[in-house]
Order: sequence, then structure tokens, then C-alpha cells
Amino acid sequence: MYTIQRILLFCSVWYCTDGSGVENTSTRKLRARDLGIPFDGTPGKYNAITDVDNVQVGFRTIIEGDSIRTGVTAIFPRGSNIPATEQRCFANWFSLNGNGEMTGIHLLTESGFLTTPIIITNTNSVGIGYTSALKWIYQQNKTSLANVGDLGLPIVAETWDGYLNNFREFPIKEEHVFEALNNAKQSSSYVEEGNVGGGTGMINFGYKAGTGTSSRIVVGLNYTVGVLLQANFGRKHQLIIAGVPVGQELLDIETNASSVPDKDAGSIIVILATDAPLLPHQLKRMATRVSLGIGKLGGIGADSSGDIFLAFSTANITNKSSTTKVAEFLSNDLINPLFDAAIQCVEEAIINSLIAAETMVGFGGIRVASISHENVIKILKKYNRLNDSTH
Repeated sequence: MYTIQRILLFCSVWYCTDGSGVENTSTRKLRARDLGIPFDGTPGKYNAITDVDNVQVGFRTIIEGDSIRTGVTAIFPRGSNIPATEQRCFANWFSLNGNGEMTGIHLLTESGFLTTPIIITNTNSVGIGYTSALKWIYQQNKTSLANVGDLGLPIVAETWDGYLNNFREFPIKEEHVFEALNNAKQSSSYVEEGNVGGGTGMINFGYKAGTGTSSRIVVGLNYTVGVLLQANFGRKHQLIIAGVPVGQELLDIETNASSVPDKDAGSIIVILATDAPLLPHQLKRMATRVSLGIGKLGGIGADSSGDIFLAFSTANITNKSSTTKVAEFLSNDLINPLFDAAIQCVEEAIINSLIAAETMVGFGGIRVASISHENVIKILKKYNRLNDSTH
């Protein structure tokens, strides 16, 4: 029997109220498991961040002419149908390398709470993402928000899509952010991957990538961990899949797949959700473990990379009296399975972003090829690391 401990939170602190296998959808893109790539752990029904109850994800993808390749991703930690004042949940963050931006994290650190939807977009659109998210929230909550203190500060994160997208045009507008948020309200639990939302113009390990997601059921504790990420980092030779030096092998096979420089010039944003009852300092530990999932694939947290991660818990905090709130939390000595789940989710979500993405030609005629499914299968077979049940 595992142990949950209970604490009292005084009124000066903000508070919030609230498978056995992966579901196959005939219309969805291929994912890493469809190729037979092996992973540890038990995924949730959708193998997505939305396996954590009430989490919703929306996208607005913008592909215009021959030079605009960008978009917006929106995440609601507690769903979109409850007032903003009830969205609050324990959260924390970690930076593996800080050459990037995530707004609102100083208040998040001070208070211990995530209070708004999360926006992920491109580097030059953080400002419009921030002001548009605030405006959307105010419009949706006209009667429940008395002042900015009722809301907090929006979380807006970015990665750079400047190879494929003409970021100098500032193509993202207020309506695009609104559409991503509204699309989340209407979304299903199936989450798109690859060239979608904020991930539209992103490149990972030298291949077209973008948005990826994955989840794990923490067997024995009956909790769920899920991640959604925007992958835009790494050089081709660094790529490791299932312990195999796939990137090095691909360099020996391929001729001229892409026209982007071979340098580690990107970033990765990871949003981790769980229904496990964790306090902010424990969520900091979860966010830190994201780094290990990136490292398993060959990522190094390069100098020019903005590798910033946020973890939140949707576990309930309840009223005890007019001055105190009550929150349960998992004992530290039982948290290791959650660390495992976090690492596994990140590893798989990054590979899903690669497998789902499609070759793209963008700004200035730059072409970024998708990773060859056929070659990945061939290489994993060579090392006897392919899941034979799919082949």
C-alpha cells in the first residue's frame, strides 16, 4: 500500500479545484510504435498528454505561400469549461539550457501554481501569444475575474522556426492564438503530431519534426503521466533510438535529404502533466527528469538551445476551512516510478514527433526531409532492436 501524506495550505496561497493499450485510429499518422520501435512502460489509451483526465490540447497551424510555416499550440491543464479562477494547480519548471523563453515562470516559482492555459509558438510570437491569451481569458471569464490577481500570468513558451518560416513577417496574429484556444475546447483526446501547431516549422536531429506526445500508466500507483513537447534540437549524428546509433547509420545511407545547416541551433519545450498528487518541489523533480529522456536520444542541451520544461499536477486541493486548504501528496520514497514514466514519455514523444512529421519546403526554398521510416526499420533490425510483433 503506497503512502499519501496530507498538508494544510493557508489562505494566502492560491489553490485549485480540480488501458491497457494504445488506441488505434485509422486516420491518424504513423507513430513510433507502428514502426516497431520498442519502448519501456505502459502507455495510456491514447498514448498522449490527454490521457491525464481533463487535459485538452488545441492547435492552429499556419502554412501560407512559400514562406510561412508556423503555428500555435494551446494546452488547458484542467479543461476549458471551468472558470479561470478554478484552473490553478501545483506546478514547477526546470531549464536544462536557458537560451529560450517561457513567460510567467517567476510567478509560478513564487506561488507554486499554474493558473492559465499554456501557449507554445515560435520565438518571435511570444508577445502576441501572451497578450492574446490574456485577452481570450478575460473575454471568457467576464464575471469571475475581478482583477489580474485573480488570474496570474500566462505561460507562453517558444522554439525557433526560422529555417522554414519567415519569422520576420510576424505571421501569428491574435486570432490565431484565439483559434488554438478555441480548438482545444472542441478537441478530442487524440492529439495530432508532427507538422502541427507551434511545431509546424520545427526541425529535430536534422529531420522535420515538431509536436509530439506520449503517456504512461504508473502501474502499482494507478497514476498517469503524460507529456506534450515541441522538438527543435539536435544534430543528425547524435540521434539514438532504442539504444541504437540511428543518426550515424543514417549518415552512411543518405545522400542529400535536407538543405539546413548541420548545427545544434534549436530548442525543446516540454509540458508534463500528471494526476499524481505532487507538491511544487516534487514537480520540480519531475521536470528535471525530462532532461534524461532527451539525453537517451542523444540530446546534449547545446549552448544555443532553449530547453525549458514545465510539470503540473491536476490532483485536487480542497477547502478545509475559511482560512486553510488541504492537499494530499505522494511520499518521496514512492516517486521513482513517476520519474521512470516521465523519462519514458519524453523519449517516445520526441520520436513520435519525428515519425509523424512530413517533408517540408519553406522560406527561401529550404527543404527539410522527414526521417525515412524504411531506413529506421532497417537499422533497428540490423541491431536486433525492432519489436517483431509489428513486422
